[in-house]
Amino acid sequence: MTRDTPRLPLSAALPPLVMGTATFNSQYNEDPYALPTTELVHRAFANGIRAFDTSPYYGPAEELLGRALATDFVQTQYSRDSYYLLTKVGRIAGSSFDYSPKWVRKSVARSLRRLHTEYLDVVYCHDVEFVSPAEVLEAVRELRRIRDTEGTIRYVGISGYPVDVLCDLAELVLRETGEPLDVVMSYANFTLQNTRLLTEGLPRLVAAGVDVIPNASPLGMGLLRRTGVPIGSMGDFHPAPDGLRSAIHSAAEWADTQGEKIEVIAIRFALESWLRNGAKAGSLGPPLARSPDADPGFLSVANMGTGERLGVSVMGVSNVDELNETLRVWHSIVDGLENRDENLGDDYFDAPKPTSIPSATNAPAVLTPSDGIITDHAWSRDRRTRILSLAQKIQTILTPTWVDYTWPSPPPDFVNTLSPDHSTSLKDTIAAASPTSKIAAAVSVGENEAMMTPPLEAQDFNIPAGTVPANAL
Repeated sequence: MTRDTPRLPLSAALPPLVMGTATFNSQYNEDPYALPTTELVHRAFANGIRAFDTSPYYGPAEELLGRALATDFVQTQYSRDSYYLLTKVGRIAGSSFDYSPKWVRKSVARSLRRLHTEYLDVVYCHDVEFVSPAEVLEAVRELRRIRDTEGTIRYVGISGYPVDVLCDLAELVLRETGEPLDVVMSYANFTLQNTRLLTEGLPRLVAAGVDVIPNASPLGMGLLRRTGVPIGSMGDFHPAPDGLRSAIHSAAEWADTQGEKIEVIAIRFALESWLRNGAKAGSLGPPLARSPDADPGFLSVANMGTGERLGVSVMGVSNVDELNETLRVWHSIVDGLENRDENLGDDYFDAPKPTSIPSATNAPAVLTPSDGIITDHAWSRDRRTRILSLAQKIQTILTPTWVDYTWPSPPPDFVNTLSPDHSTSLKDTIAAASPTSKIAAAVSVGENEAMMTPPLEAQDFNIPAGTVPANAL
């Protein structure tokens, strides 16, 4: 695409499943450098994932992702135009934000180097609720200027937590600039516990002309887990109050009695329900891309799409087991789209009104395709019925007190504080470096640990360049 080429909407081809990299960070893990990040990215590619979401605020995530993208395995098999890179600007550290045009330009240039790319498919203004509307508007205008004059950005959006703030800002951008945002990403707002993105956000954002609305963090930043919120080297960062955590724990214990894991229920509920419920602001991209060596004559909904928009989700993982579980659930969801009856219409994804929760002894879902009695498509449909039934029970356990509860963001005592190091780094010129070089130039930005540049030698590189484990295929 050149600067003069008419832009297709982001919804024309963005895949409906995006791999998130917020987990490549010390908030979620004690040592992000010890994670098998290159292997995770390789396995994601090998299994049809073609979009990756990251941010400079996620510690070393951009560079760890960039290293994986620079390996021979990716470089020789996947052209840059075959996958999407989504990153962000504006958030420096926990209490530090800079939405100035100067910092926006520097942040974009740094992301290009770190990710070894000549362009970024999407750039969000990160966590917009922490700054003023005027600052967001200024940053959006600067990102669009870069898009229109330099061509290193394709689409511009905003991200954050409070649904009402995201809606207000989307409406402001449209009103003040005459151009809607391409994309607005919300996190932890369409989950087992909270569906405000659907009930409050979707109508307003669509009315504001937003093209794509990804639903990120279907586990509520790790809240919806049997083991509780993740504790990284930065300690307990999660803003959920003790009462909500206790209610989730009770729900997880109940799920155990049903032979289920609350994580699995939460992932499938969010991914599958948003696929249809978020379709008004979804995308036409295929759920799973074809592998480079796939039989060109084999066509399926998985690699061709349904011909209809599907809601977009962003899901992060920290290890191979989590990736495999996410892919297993996603493949089953996609199976449910195969050979879909054209007469089913929108109520295909509407929640049923079961009189009881299917149990391990009476639910068709206990059958599997390997039994030879039920097809992948039918099993997926039956599994969906069970998940929705389980979800309804979990929401009764949470009680109205915690269903759709949202924590304050920013917290009441928040003050935006930029360190002297940041002011110094902002004055520095950006060292010239080729965005497609094999080794990223180390950029000393003078920020705190959350923005540190990793060492040049990858500590997570568990597989030889140009290869992928056989069991990843």
